[in-house]
Amino acid sequence: MLSRTTLSVRLFYLVAGLLISSVVAQVAYAHGMSEADKLAIIEGGNLRYMWLGATHMLSGYDHLLFVFGIIFFLSTFRDIAKYVTAFTLGHSVTLIYATFNGIQLNYFLIDAVIGLSVCYIAFANIDGFRKYLNTNPPSMMLMIIGLGLIHGFGLSTRLQELPLSEDSLLLNIISFNVGIELGQVSALAVMLLLVAAWRKRSTFQTFSLIANYGLIVAGSLLFLMQMHGYAHTSNPEEFVVSSQPTQAMENSTVSSEKDIDEPEQIQRKDSISIDIPARGDKEYKLYLAKGATLEYTWKTEGTSLFYDFHGEPAGDTSGYFKSFKKDTANQANGSLTTIFAGTHGWYWKNDSLAAVTIALETKGEYQLLDLEEKIDDIDPLESSIQTTHDTL
Repeated sequence: MLSRTTLSVRLFYLVAGLLISSVVAQVAYAHGMSEADKLAIIEGGNLRYMWLGATHMLSGYDHLLFVFGIIFFLSTFRDIAKYVTAFTLGHSVTLIYATFNGIQLNYFLIDAVIGLSVCYIAFANIDGFRKYLNTNPPSMMLMIIGLGLIHGFGLSTRLQELPLSEDSLLLNIISFNVGIELGQVSALAVMLLLVAAWRKRSTFQTFSLIANYGLIVAGSLLFLMQMHGYAHTSNPEEFVVSSQPTQAMENSTVSSEKDIDEPEQIQRKDSISIDIPARGDKEYKLYLAKGATLEYTWKTEGTSLFYDFHGEPAGDTSGYFKSFKKDTANQANGSLTTIFAGTHGWYWKNDSLAAVTIALETKGEYQLLDLEEKIDDIDPLESSIQTTHDTL
């Protein structure tokens, strides 16, 4: 038998590895994609979507942990094929349906539920329902299908971040899903080899307890991380701890405030109409000085859009940005007092099959970046303009 110290060390390494994987994956999926990445996807066609699906599954630690939990105590090929097929069918249904119909759920909440699903499968593996709850566990087959459906919404969220083609939408979705399955099969093969090799050792029972308790810890941490992310984006003002830029921004080639030629800021009020094509996205930005205030409200005619309200410091070349609020909704309003000078505004993504018009109302100390007219020619607070933007 392994000593208690050895067990503790192995459990520590397992949890540490899971945490490192989670950080790497979070960085990999930060704030959308560059235009170069989008162009590469479009030029690469469906093979590119397939590759992205495979790499997403192989870097999707939450999905991999769940699959690992499913196959942990399965010893026959028939059982493994049965449960993995159930999970595959479950997530394929919601992946295809949600993406094809442009259905989006809050990705933080979906990922939080996926974290709980990892806890559930590990709890079932240690027979926790009978040991700790004194009850029979629910049907494992039904639970895996249900959890697979939830995982599919998470996969669809990632897929809808890509530049999907309206003409080849179904092929894009199928290609991405085929890539997901190829990645899943690759990961599954490695997992089965490791578990099968360890199953023959006398320490397998000890290893299984460490692994499944480790899955419960990892799933709980994932849940807390995602709920923190949800609260952060829903109530960003509660998480502002400093008005100074981050270390990454400080190390970049950002011009000092004295070097930046600040445009004159005046009080103004504008009504702006922004058109976003079907399956398209668009940004709209204003320039605000440090300490300037902005009040805003925007709404569509009913279609919900994913949006990210954020800002970039003037003169920054590192790609740093600060996200103030992001969600999926058909309207939003609020106010902002800036902590740095620079561009501030919105990114919207329209996943519906029809164009959407946004009615944006702004009031505060800012400069419009899309108008040729000079600020000096506009009467403060007296000018309420109406502009329509085909491209921004």
